[in-house]
Amino acid sequence: MTALILSRIQFASTVSFHIIFPTFTIGLAAWLCVLEATSLVTGKAVYCRLFDFWLQIFAVAFAMGVVSGIVMAFQFGTNWSELSRRTGPIQGPLLGYESFTAFAVEASFLGIVLFGRNLVPRWFYLFSCVMVAIGTTMSSFWIMVNNSWMQFPTGYRIAPDGVFVPTDWWAILFSPVLIVRMPHMLLAAYLTSAFCIAATGAWHMLRGSFLEESRMMMRMSLALAAVLVPLQLFLGHLVGDYTRDKQPTKFAAIEGRWHDERPAAEVLIAWPDEENERNRFEVKVPYLGSLIAASSLDSKEVGLANWPRAQRPPVLLPFLAFRAMVGCGLLMLFLAWYGSLQLYRERIDRQRWLLWLTFLSFPVGFVATLTGWIVAEVGRQPWTVYGVVRTSEAATPFLTPQLVAATLATFFVVYSVIFAFGILFIYRLLKRGPVPAPEPILGDTNPKRPLSIAAVEAMEAAE
Repeated sequence: MTALILSRIQFASTVSFHIIFPTFTIGLAAWLCVLEATSLVTGKAVYCRLFDFWLQIFAVAFAMGVVSGIVMAFQFGTNWSELSRRTGPIQGPLLGYESFTAFAVEASFLGIVLFGRNLVPRWFYLFSCVMVAIGTTMSSFWIMVNNSWMQFPTGYRIAPDGVFVPTDWWAILFSPVLIVRMPHMLLAAYLTSAFCIAATGAWHMLRGSFLEESRMMMRMSLALAAVLVPLQLFLGHLVGDYTRDKQPTKFAAIEGRWHDERPAAEVLIAWPDEENERNRFEVKVPYLGSLIAASSLDSKEVGLANWPRAQRPPVLLPFLAFRAMVGCGLLMLFLAWYGSLQLYRERIDRQRWLLWLTFLSFPVGFVATLTGWIVAEVGRQPWTVYGVVRTSEAATPFLTPQLVAATLATFFVVYSVIFAFGILFIYRLLKRGPVPAPEPILGDTNPKRPLSIAAVEAMEAAE
């Protein structure tokens, strides 16, 4: 285990842990906006109870995301200093603008959302909720700009000392790759939150508790997912198109294609054997590969054997991760459409197997998001900045395996403790369920709705 391999493991583990929480809170912030707006318009207490309930979850998840994300920036200096030196003129401003815009917006309005309900008019409280949601979205935008530039570098020149100098910020900020990847990631966050909400509603329906709130959670979240999942699958296809054109080695690894094929088959499942450049236990469909890749029945698709081994990404991990991601998408599509139909027919109570399946789908959005990032990042290897800077060239020189192993072990212990206590606390909040809230008066600009004891406990835990 070299220092390079350990540094990659460390960064992969910390970013995988961290991304769970922003993915959840981006969608949850939008969900809170919908609940508060609906409560303001209709005056129904059920939306107030759901808002107070999910605000507690949001506070804890947001705090865990902040804590786990702090170390991410430090690793650019400790483990990947050569990458920072060379790409700092581009990546530095992008990360800085995340703080100047997204973090500033969140910090300005999050306090109002958490503690200011009785201090501001209802319309301004709703505005604060919207601004927090915008802030979380802006944060994801800057991160996606940064990562998309590493996936498809553009708008730069390389100085004699190897430093990347930006020449066209418009090309960097709005590259064609970002235009398809950003909405794909945003919908992933919305769907992750939607299925967490639906699973919570199904859980309480199975327990026979909070039935009105549970039906509302399932009805709203599954209806949203029924619209967003097909759109997400289409966006995923567009991401695949860019991968085929801009990163052909990654595309070939995802497809498990070793040699050129015309027409190309689609490998449904297999076990890639990189040593012998073949697939074991292969099940494939003729012509389907060409149809998916080029909307044609006779297109030529290239195989990994066209590149030297040193230029190829690992195959097994992106190959399996991609199929896991697609499988999660199909499961979400079934649950969203069939579940919405049963809710419309008022038959959901009599189909406990569907409630159990919906409840067990709680992690499906997280799995889909993580496997999608595995495809994107592992499939990009051996490059950090695709086609320009290899991962081995981006690492900090003279790092010893012992030093990186020590920091990796420390991160593992600290993150495990944070994750265990955070998830336990969120579980208790979910199990407690929505707390009663006074009926708001329709048209009242500032109804007296003090924070519940559970909300106060959640805020104290977040601090």
